[in-house]
Amino acid sequence: MKGRIAVLGGDGIGPEVIAEGVRVLAAVALRFGHIFEMEALPFGGVGIDAFGDGLPENTLKGCLAADGVLLGAIGGPQWGPDAPVRPEPALLRLRAELGVYANLRPIAVQPALRDASPIKPEYLDGVDLLFVRELTGGIYFGRKGRDGDRAVDECAYSVREIERITRVAGKLAASRRGKITQVDKSNVLETSRLWRTVSERVIRAEFPGVTIEHMFVDAAAMHLIRRPRDFDVILTENLFGDILTDEGAMLAGSLGVLPSAALGDGRRGLYEPIHGSAPDIAGRGIANPCGTILSAALLLRHSLGLESEARAIEAAVATALSRGARTADIAASGAATLSTRQMGDAVLAALA
Repeated sequence: MKGRIAVLGGDGIGPEVIAEGVRVLAAVALRFGHIFEMEALPFGGVGIDAFGDGLPENTLKGCLAADGVLLGAIGGPQWGPDAPVRPEPALLRLRAELGVYANLRPIAVQPALRDASPIKPEYLDGVDLLFVRELTGGIYFGRKGRDGDRAVDECAYSVREIERITRVAGKLAASRRGKITQVDKSNVLETSRLWRTVSERVIRAEFPGVTIEHMFVDAAAMHLIRRPRDFDVILTENLFGDILTDEGAMLAGSLGVLPSAALGDGRRGLYEPIHGSAPDIAGRGIANPCGTILSAALLLRHSLGLESEARAIEAAVATALSRGARTADIAASGAATLSTRQMGDAVLAALA
């Protein structure tokens, strides 16, 4: 088949990890007889520096014309809070333009990385959970303002926004273990009370084989570490999902090994590792590309319908790790480590 992929390297370590994702996609295309047209486009801080806009017009056009978008990371100290133009609003704009409101963040502990996690190994066996995070609403997209010594960030959700993300979670839970944990702060927040009412109604009416429980976000943060294998699908709003998924990454050993997908009503999606641009290690060639490579697998699965190819990439990453391939973030103290490129080589060798 023929697929069109927009490639946004972004900032910091983004271009380094994206290069390995592109190499793996090219190898998959060769092995399975596909043609992937991959177009590199400026985005984030590099877009600001070159065009004065984190999401230049041609970049947006390329993303809208693509089957899927693969993103590295954005941001850096040179575009900090006091900069006249910052990269982060460009990412929010891109998500809105693409209509991707459902963020999927799977967290499964690789057996080879049990010792890389700061969590006791006995808590990690059998951990396989999926965050479904609402991505285009809530406090990140609400009204903002500052007036003297007072600042406002508005959090608002509509019934429609909650219904559509709940249906995504319901479909996914029905294909897994049939359990949803909806996370909110309904003892304090009116938006959370709406989330609880609407999600309960949708699941009970439309997904009879799926159970739903509700949990306060502070309790969820505790139980995510205390009993992580009890979770199946975790459904939550934008801010809570952003925070909890970074916490959950510690189960897997590192932010560097976890992928994500942002999907809408169509097949086009935005795919990226959950880590940031890590400017402190940018240019050193030591970043872990596994999260990006696994994000490329999600792109093949969800946007191009290539399930076998996606599984091949996931198996190759697992094999490389089982053979002892380690970047610095997941290596034991004093153990030999691979560069970003060498980890890509290890995955390609396993894929072959």
